[in-house]
Amino acid sequence: MNKHLSGLTDEELIKEFQDNNTLQAYEILVKRYKDPLINFVYRFIGDKDVCSDIVQDTMIKFYLNKDSYKSFAKFSTWIYTIAGNLAKNELKRRKRRVIFSLSSADDDEKTIQVEDKSFFSPDVSTDSRIKNDIIQKALLKVKPVYREVVILRDIQGFSYEEIAEITELSIGTVKSRINRGRSQLQKLLKNIYKE
Repeated sequence: MNKHLSGLTDEELIKEFQDNNTLQAYEILVKRYKDPLINFVYRFIGDKDVCSDIVQDTMIKFYLNKDSYKSFAKFSTWIYTIAGNLAKNELKRRKRRVIFSLSSADDDEKTIQVEDKSFFSPDVSTDSRIKNDIIQKALLKVKPVYREVVILRDIQGFSYEEIAEITELSIGTVKSRINRGRSQLQKLLKNIYKE
């Protein structure tokens, strides 16, 4: 891999891809964003197979629409906007279909682990996975309008300004939705831990 390219910022890479059609610049960006986007979409949708498809579609849209990216925006907010819109469309499609799957209960056990857990002992890793599953199940019960912004802020670490840009909402609305989402999540988790 070209050392020069791998040292560039996201914005420099997208410019290189736009100006010179450098496929390697595209590949570096895909590599940088694949796991964080999978984590974001999985937290939002809760379905491992669908989240992989959405991230793949995001990368295809990025490739095909590279020239619609404007340099005044951060690349991360642009790509998260694409992924977020595709995830919201999937939720809308699901509401229209309303199909019940008996196998989905089994699929919940297979969570996506993005971080490296190799230093954990098996009991700590299992405990961590159980907590992760509990949080994920609670997150999926939070209304999608609140869930998206909570994930972007608390899991993905975006600033209020970046979330406002990704979601095309005012900063006040973003803060309000984050507060409501956190409140819903806390109530859900409190009930789970009482059981």
